[in-house]
Amino acid sequence: MKLLQTLSPRQRIAMGVGAAAVLLVAFLLFRLATAPSFTLMASGLDPAKTGKMTAALDSAGVPYELRNNGTAIAVSKGAEAQAQVALAGKGLSTASTGSQVDYSLLDKQKMGASTFQQQIAYQRALEGEIANTISQVEGVPGAQVRLTMPKDQLFTDEAKPATAAVLLEGDSSGLQGGAVKGIASMVASSVEGLKTDNVTITDASGQLLWPAQDGATAGGTSKQAAEARYNASQESDIASMLMSTLGPGKAEVQVNADLNVDKITRAQLQYGKGVPSQTTKESEKLRSNGAGSGATAGTSTNIPGYAAGAAGSGGKSNYTSKKGSTTWANPKTVTNTEVAPGAINKQSVSLILDKSIPAAQIPGIKNAVAAAAGLDPKRGDTIAVTQVAFATTPAAAKKPLVDPSGILGYVKYALLGIASLLFLFFITRHLRRREDEVLAEPTWLRELNSPIPVGQLEAVEEPATALQRGSNRTRARIEETVNREPERVATALRTWMAEDEVRDAEAAAKL
Repeated sequence: MKLLQTLSPRQRIAMGVGAAAVLLVAFLLFRLATAPSFTLMASGLDPAKTGKMTAALDSAGVPYELRNNGTAIAVSKGAEAQAQVALAGKGLSTASTGSQVDYSLLDKQKMGASTFQQQIAYQRALEGEIANTISQVEGVPGAQVRLTMPKDQLFTDEAKPATAAVLLEGDSSGLQGGAVKGIASMVASSVEGLKTDNVTITDASGQLLWPAQDGATAGGTSKQAAEARYNASQESDIASMLMSTLGPGKAEVQVNADLNVDKITRAQLQYGKGVPSQTTKESEKLRSNGAGSGATAGTSTNIPGYAAGAAGSGGKSNYTSKKGSTTWANPKTVTNTEVAPGAINKQSVSLILDKSIPAAQIPGIKNAVAAAAGLDPKRGDTIAVTQVAFATTPAAAKKPLVDPSGILGYVKYALLGIASLLFLFFITRHLRRREDEVLAEPTWLRELNSPIPVGQLEAVEEPATALQRGSNRTRARIEETVNREPERVATALRTWMAEDEVRDAEAAAKL
């Protein structure tokens, strides 16, 4: 405190400004050292794909930041492996849409390139363009394309057909029906002389998607893939509903559906009500008035017993006969129905709730989930609800402010330490200099030790007046020193007075 009191106002302001500047630099270095470091994970992404990737990173708890207007993602340093696992679990890839080579490769050719080099460059550029186009299909995180383009031959019968091999990254269960056929047609249309039968498409698991095998419908999906896609869609919808109502981490749902993916063609024959198409009618009439003439030839005349009876019957006769027939026509209807695959044979839902959910709400939640899943008891669908205490997620261990394995972290801390040491060194040096500084002995103080006659004082009155006006610089400096450091001046005076008394005592002893 005494040292600060001895400083002039200008020196105090300079020291304060210097201390503030050093503190500001130390604060900036500390912020720079403690700021989290991010590593670029992917760039050149489609904004739609960026949204899916950020959702996957959020669910995995991986810190990230968006760059380049949402087309690039950077994750926290040291969390690259966790981010890769989280993205792979969602069927996403860090390969950007523009990561493949494209036609810009042709602009980088050197002068004097051979025909073979130009052909290879064109083939690579075409492969990259086709792969970038396939990556834009929904459900395809990325693709790699390899083309075999034979040389032109003089005779057509000697020419070999072009072929293409396409590898789809991720699981193919996310592809919609007909997407594989569309990809094959798109690849075939992008290469001259390439037919769809010469295009081979596989997924990351090595499953052959194209050409369709065993007479399967083009673009169709297997039973397992269809069920997996349906289950994932149902689980996502139900989980979203439960999360928005109960909160995150309160419920888990699992859907298991048995789908009928068989394509059936059904023919139905139906007869309608009969209507008459043809009607025929016949009519016959016989009439007789009777007569007494001789009997007709026959048994009545040849047999004696009949003669008497025949002679007495001579009455009238009237005979009428009607006949008719009707032909009926029965109309029939033949219906050919092609049953689309995907019908649900049976479905079961498993719902697990946390213990924090009140028991009174469980029946309502069960009914809501059953309705959302479209369960039908007549079909045999079931739902099972269980309430257990969910395991608490352990708190993540605090990571060091700076990765010790990184050189940048050491550099930051080293700069911070050097700045602090320099600040302490210069401040200490300045204070020591101020302490060791010795004031020059004023000459006018020595003049006070011996008596001065009044006449002599009057004789020096004029120079004193001149000093008051500022002509004597030495006196002005002395006055400034007295005003600035009165305590040190007083201490010096006491020291000099004590020395004079000692000298006077020594002189008196000698006498």
